[in-house]
Amino acid sequence: MTRVIEAEVAVAGGFELGEGPVWDASRGLLAWVDILAGYVHTINAATGERTWFEAGDSIGAVGLTRGGRLVLALADGFALADHDGEHLTRVPGFSVDRNAVRFNDGKPDPWGNFCAGTMAWDETGNPPGSLYRFAPDGTVTELFGGVGLSNGLDWTDDRRIFYYADSNSGGVDAFDTDPDTGALSGRRRFASVEAADGIPDGLTLDAEGCVWIAVWGSSEVRRYTPDGRLDTVVRMPARQVTCPAFGGPDLSTLYITTAREGYTEDELTEQPHAGDIFACTPGVTGRLPFLFAD
Repeated sequence: MTRVIEAEVAVAGGFELGEGPVWDASRGLLAWVDILAGYVHTINAATGERTWFEAGDSIGAVGLTRGGRLVLALADGFALADHDGEHLTRVPGFSVDRNAVRFNDGKPDPWGNFCAGTMAWDETGNPPGSLYRFAPDGTVTELFGGVGLSNGLDWTDDRRIFYYADSNSGGVDAFDTDPDTGALSGRRRFASVEAADGIPDGLTLDAEGCVWIAVWGSSEVRRYTPDGRLDTVVRMPARQVTCPAFGGPDLSTLYITTAREGYTEDELTEQPHAGDIFACTPGVTGRLPFLFAD
């Protein structure tokens, strides 16, 4: 039987397109982005203190670095910044066509790189996006193209499986990964989402190797076991669910970002918590995020 959990509001804010939560254990902070507004936000889990900074562009994702800084996927390229947004510096020598596509979700990988993908601004899938890998030496590599809407991604602790959501494909795929180099092979479908239910968005793995997938349009995050079986559903009063991440001192809290992008006044009245961040304690712990090797 599928277990059902109700999530509660953890951060009220009504973010337009809240995304990419990440737990900064060294500072006891949850960080996330508001993509279209171009802000990086944090909240101190113990005190409730809030901070934010403007990136000067739309921002698809933020990751942590081994040196205590941030790595960013801006609209058309990558950047590095101090943890408070100071000394933000774009990575030279690489950019995508910002008139056609923008960067969306991304994370550091187990090998110290930062992986992030693109999507079309008009969300029709034309032109197609790609998944890129930004290495610490500044090299940017296209891992693969033909992506409709690049979204959630994560790797297993043994570095042997990579999970990836192309939202327009209606599911999450799994790849085999070389544990030494991260090279991808053996792509196959891991879990599918019926179009009537919504589309797969951000995702994260827990300490048991299960995959938590935000389903945009469903008011749900769904947990799948490594064999692809749905075993838990987290529900919240916001349909546009974007991404889950574990945090808190013992990594037992599941934080979930949502959005209010494109809503009418009537829809916002119906969903007053759209764009808030939700949380629950699902009875399983997460893992510390991988870090970029700056």
